[in-house]
Amino acid sequence: MANDTLKGLKVAILVTDGFEQVELVEPRKALDEAGAETRIVSPKTERVRGWNFTDWDKEFPVDMALDQANPEDFDALLLPGGVINPDALRIQPKAVAFAKAFFDADKPVAAICHGPWTVIETGAARGRRIASWPSLKTDLRNAGAEWVDQEAVVDGNLVSSRKPDDIPAFNRAMIDLFGQVRGQMRETL
Repeated sequence: MANDTLKGLKVAILVTDGFEQVELVEPRKALDEAGAETRIVSPKTERVRGWNFTDWDKEFPVDMALDQANPEDFDALLLPGGVINPDALRIQPKAVAFAKAFFDADKPVAAICHGPWTVIETGAARGRRIASWPSLKTDLRNAGAEWVDQEAVVDGNLVSSRKPDDIPAFNRAMIDLFGQVRGQMRETL
């Protein structure tokens, strides 16, 4: 059932080819149903292709090319996982700078599975409790974070989660965190 919990909230979804499809589709659906305006932002300009657990799957239209996206135009950021997607994003300076801008502005960020690789590159992992796919445990510790094996972890303006099975808990925590920003927006009106 749709509601307006996040009405007017603009959420960037930063991806490139190889994102775990369910980690984009299900959180985006939850955000849209809560009234948020979601946009796929990508270094690619036309379409991005998802990964469905073991193989390539559907293509999705890019709503905004990364070169033309301004973090100031968005209220929150979603970083889906998959191995290929965040590994490719974390070596692209524009993608890292885009994500870093959300942390610098204290805007909420949601990262699932391998999505925290991008968080590490922004420098925002240090001192945080972060859930992720287990193979990122050492990377997160090396970045100064505490790796947590839980469905959804909120640490300040960051919500993180381990894997596709955690999506229901991740979505609830993400909507709650993003809703706090929406509440602040209402107060300033």
